Amino acid sequence: MSKKESKYVSKQPDSDGIIHWTAEENQIWHDLVARQLEIIPGKACDEYMEGLRLLDMPNDRIPQLHEINKVLQETTGWQVAQVPALIPFDEFFRLLANKQFPVATFIRSREEFDYLQEPDIFHEIFGHCPLLTNPAFAHFTHQYGKLGYAASPKERVYLARLYWFTVEFGLLKTADGLRIYGGGILSSPGETRYALESDKPERKPLRPLDALRTPYRIDIMQPVYYTLDSVDQLFEIADMDMMALVEEAMELGLFEPKFPPKNAA
Repeated sequence: MSKKESKYVSKQPDSDGIIHWTAEENQIWHDLVARQLEIIPGKACDEYMEGLRLLDMPNDRIPQLHEINKVLQETTGWQVAQVPALIPFDEFFRLLANKQFPVATFIRSREEFDYLQEPDIFHEIFGHCPLLTNPAFAHFTHQYGKLGYAASPKERVYLARLYWFTVEFGLLKTADGLRIYGGGILSSPGETRYALESDKPERKPLRPLDALRTPYRIDIMQPVYYTLDSVDQLFEIADMDMMALVEEAMELGLFEPKFPPKNAA
């Protein structure tokens, strides 16, 4: 979703739709999954854990997309779609509007095992696909795609902030305390702990207008997290007049960033 160049190249499926991963790539998947499975119990929300159970992904190899698609189709009518390492915003929104979740078919190298700026197959499949089995999350993502596809480039920049603070970095308030539903957190061991345990970030209830006005950086631990009272709140947010809120956010302008500029960080 960026114009920057990626050093990674997505693997193409063969004529049967199978992607041939190397032993080392499968091992990296295994190691990433094993590490997160140790960390997320009691931190990930119940809906995510249920999605993980439904998907029943292999731990010893990268799942094939058709394996994920079978479960998503049965639960919410979604599919995953194989894409290059980076795709234009237009294509990203078009896919979501058609209930297709883009998955770049590459996996990070050992050198970038702990942190990767581009979304790889581990981030997309392990981080996001479990919640795509949830009706509220799936509906929100579909509505978001339709809005984004029809929006202007400037409006899309505002919409991207809402996605960031929900789908990527959202937290839930539950009877058992804060839980994570954002895939950007759930695919990062450092942020999984930081988001719930650190006293540094602010955590506040999600008001969509506020999220649309909140600057973020992708290369730091988040200084602000927005919380929902339940995943079902995403149904309400999805059915708001979001473009009217985008217009209001544009008129009001952005909040002051809670982080230094990149070159001064």
